[in-house]
Amino acid sequence: MVQVEFLGPIGKKPILLEVKNLKDVAKELQKDKELQKWLNECAVAVNDRLVQSLDVELKEGDKVTLLPPVCGG
Repeated sequence: MVQVEFLGPIGKKPILLEVKNLKDVAKELQKDKELQKWLNECAVAVNDRLVQSLDVELKEGDKVTLLPPVCGG
């Protein structure tokens, strides 16, 4: 299982998914209408490291984090 966390204003509790890569995560998250708007805007981290590709392979116990854009000062 892979844990998926949602930071900031996304407002979702973490979920566990049985997936092999980030493409599989994206497919699962697309099923949630509330998350669809965030998927193209968020940065993605795997085990606290930002990634640029959905081709990242995942293993048991990995943590995927969706980081929405933020404004700050």
